[in-house]
Amino acid sequence: MPQAHTPHPGLASGTGSPGWSVDDRCTNCDVARQLAPELIDEHDGRSRVLRQPRDTAEERQLHAVAFACPTRSVRPATGRLDPAWDPFPLPLDDDHRVRFCGHNSPHNAGANAYLVRRSDGTQMMVDTPRWSAALAARYERFGRITDVLLTHRDHAAHGRQYADHLGARLWIHEGDLDAAPDADRVLRGTEPIEIADGMVAHPLPGHTEGSVLYVADEQFCFSGDSFYWSRGRGDLEVAESVTWYSIEALAASLARTAGRLRFEWLLPGHGDRKQLPAAEMVRRLRELTDRVAELRPQPVDFTAVRW
Repeated sequence: MPQAHTPHPGLASGTGSPGWSVDDRCTNCDVARQLAPELIDEHDGRSRVLRQPRDTAEERQLHAVAFACPTRSVRPATGRLDPAWDPFPLPLDDDHRVRFCGHNSPHNAGANAYLVRRSDGTQMMVDTPRWSAALAARYERFGRITDVLLTHRDHAAHGRQYADHLGARLWIHEGDLDAAPDADRVLRGTEPIEIADGMVAHPLPGHTEGSVLYVADEQFCFSGDSFYWSRGRGDLEVAESVTWYSIEALAASLARTAGRLRFEWLLPGHGDRKQLPAAEMVRRLRELTDRVAELRPQPVDFTAVRW
């Protein structure tokens, strides 16, 4: 018999009728709060619905949350999601150069994945959503996908499936090669390398030994789990309590790399996205580098992360 899952408390609509809810499978990956910050917050280490949607726009927000949620924990009162409400891949910028894939995979720690359009009309995929041929076909409608860029080992699931299905090249850094030993392209060392016109890979050991961030056209920074925008702090932040490899290595990586980076959009695997003027991003990244240099190793603790 299928296991029942308990809705999180405090989820009824203003009229007392049942509505949208979050069940106890929620892993606190944060994607729900990224997509609907006024409708969903965190309570007891899990997302919960603050209130029910008041109009069609808010209904669309909660459907986006539901189709992104890696555990399918966010559900309408009926318990069924209508595919007609699936908004993904969701454009993030006005020119639709970057799209959020949605359909986050539980095998990738519920991480965000992205599509970035190149000048020739092709696309690259950064990390991967959950695998399905139907999703691959949906993503490819916006342009042929030539490369699947993995930021690190935690997000390597489905990389080979997407690459093979799409006829794309799979990339990973040598430090995390055991997570994708059949990768087509292997990044090595710590120096940045332009892997395609306008797309630069910056190895950033720290979160994992083979962590990499990718910067497209000095505009979009796909940071994996190296750093993110913290809503709580209102600034750039690192998830120090889930730094698997070395916080000292991350500090050294940032010190080596921060001065080389220029971008306007921060697009992480976990934590919030943010757009700021490039000069402001540079200033905040330098300040983050200084803060991380003061950190010391601590035990891995998922519950200590505050987005």
